[in-house]
Amino acid sequence: MGCNIEIKARVVNPDELQARLETLTSSTPEVIDQSDSFYNCANGRLKLRRFAGGHGELIQYHRPDSEAPGASTYQLVPCDDPEALHSALAAAYGCRGWVNKRRLLFMIGQTRVHLDMVEGLGSFLELEVVLSPDQAQEEGVAVAESIMEQLGVERSHLIDKAYIDLLS
Repeated sequence: MGCNIEIKARVVNPDELQARLETLTSSTPEVIDQSDSFYNCANGRLKLRRFAGGHGELIQYHRPDSEAPGASTYQLVPCDDPEALHSALAAAYGCRGWVNKRRLLFMIGQTRVHLDMVEGLGSFLELEVVLSPDQAQEEGVAVAESIMEQLGVERSHLIDKAYIDLLS
């Protein structure tokens, strides 16, 4: 099981934030179009992420609904037939809804930085500080807070919900 330290924040000016991100990383962002289906789940959240090209990944995760940088534990399972898997999961658990987004993925050290344009919601920033197995969560929180400061992320813009919860 993996562990990240994560935050999510509303973005007022995505172009300005993208310019700041480009000064913090030397690589071009990866553009990723994603469609996430969320399923009713008794433990944490369960989603099937579909990518262009017909592949996907099933992601089960636990993340507290908190604005502060916090731990998210997850299991990720690659999938070559997401349509068939979606059919089985929807029949077994029921589908809560969908989230469609275009993601710009930047890497800053061990941190995946997402600038997301979410259909029906607008623009958001996500930080995922990917912890190594022997790394303390407090160290990941410090990394997240440092990047937030460098990007000028205001605490008042932090949100405590998943996109699917904001759409519901």
